[in-house]
Amino acid sequence: MTSPSTLTRSAEQLHTAVRWTRAQWLLLMVVCTVLALDGLDVSMVGVALPSIGHELHLGTDSLQWIVSAYVLGYGSLLLLGGRLADLLGRRRIFLIALAVFAAASLLGGLVNDPTLLIATRFVKGLAAAFTAPTGFSIITTNFAEGRERNKALSIFTTFGASGFSLGLVVGGLMTSLSWRWTFLVSVPIAVAVVLLGMLFIPRDKPSMQESGHDVWGAVTLALGMLGLVYTLVSAPEKGWGSVATIAGFAISAAVLATFAVIENRVKHPLIRFGILREGWVARANLSAIGLFGSYLSFQFILTMYLQSVLGWSPLGMALALLPTGLLVATSAPFADRFIEKFGAPKLILTGLTSLGLGYVLFLRVGTSPNYVLDILPSVILLGIGFALAFPSINVQATAGIRDSEQGLAAGLIQTSTQVGAALVLAVTTAIVSGHSTNGTSSTLSAAAMLDQYRPGLVLSAAVAIAALLVAASPARRRRALAEQPAA
Repeated sequence: MTSPSTLTRSAEQLHTAVRWTRAQWLLLMVVCTVLALDGLDVSMVGVALPSIGHELHLGTDSLQWIVSAYVLGYGSLLLLGGRLADLLGRRRIFLIALAVFAAASLLGGLVNDPTLLIATRFVKGLAAAFTAPTGFSIITTNFAEGRERNKALSIFTTFGASGFSLGLVVGGLMTSLSWRWTFLVSVPIAVAVVLLGMLFIPRDKPSMQESGHDVWGAVTLALGMLGLVYTLVSAPEKGWGSVATIAGFAISAAVLATFAVIENRVKHPLIRFGILREGWVARANLSAIGLFGSYLSFQFILTMYLQSVLGWSPLGMALALLPTGLLVATSAPFADRFIEKFGAPKLILTGLTSLGLGYVLFLRVGTSPNYVLDILPSVILLGIGFALAFPSINVQATAGIRDSEQGLAAGLIQTSTQVGAALVLAVTTAIVSGHSTNGTSSTLSAAAMLDQYRPGLVLSAAVAIAALLVAASPARRRRALAEQPAA
């Protein structure tokens, strides 16, 4: 496999003067809109949870599954979703999954039964597990590697990050009408994109005749990932040392070990493990875990801090984080130029540095902070870090990968992002719960609540710094030096 630096330079020389056609722009907008919907869905529901709990009479334990069910479906099938898109046809998988997402959104906004509501969230997660990596591979197989693909991927990933960040504000606005609108607002958009996708996504031929049928590999991978993610999201409630948690990890590990044995023996494996031997692919996936895992955990703690300690409204909290979303959204037209000029490795280092500094600065907050002096600097640093690192990580994760495995590479990076985030968030929740003080939120002082949340803030900073150390390893530095921008 060729080094991504060599491929990127040669591709840039060939495609410097390339201009996208109208059809390419429309194709890109279709897949970007779907990724933005995925991000919006995750963050909007987080804002709406108190209203959902009040209307449906749900406690905290039940409410967490409205979020966890989505992560459970999404994280467990991402690898399978990306690979099936390669095998069965990207256009077909993408449109079917998006239609399922729309139907589940509609049902979720209409039901009154908590079990059905959680089930719709799980189904939406399953659908997103197919649309996200498939949309990624649609781009990587329709845009030439180098400058053209870097620009497309930077816009694509920025749409996802922007949807997640701006979803807090949209969720606050929708919740002011009704929590149901946080579900229903996605329906007309998803239906419209299905129709547009039928027109503008090129038909592709399935590669079943080349890759064969790895049925048992698919089954063991899905079951192993499902068991692992379920164990991760339920561990804070059941206890990390409980029999159920230990058994869950042991069974998941055994199933995934069985999957590894199958993949090493079948003629046409679902996953070629050799893809992870490429240093840039492995480092990109580890960087993704640190980036999104630390940010999701920080946002979880920040939400509780602003609402429970400072008494802010959901909309006020969302507006406080708006600068992060705006920085990420407005960076889309320029991300590919930065990648072309400086190289993805350098931008990953810079982004993770900015992210870690933002977390460290936030550790100084108290119970009566000044927003401009104490909170806004961290919010801006997080926006800069996400804007630089997120698209660069995704470009690095798929560089030098042949077209037949682009869905696999896309599934790997997004699985790392989601499952890594679930792991870090689960550990954060466990640390916060283990550091709790006797009493309820209504009887604890603001200082006591802040002391309870602070270990979670420390963990977010530690995860980001660990990711930075991985990105700054000697192998990465050598590649960064070799990947100098073309004259």
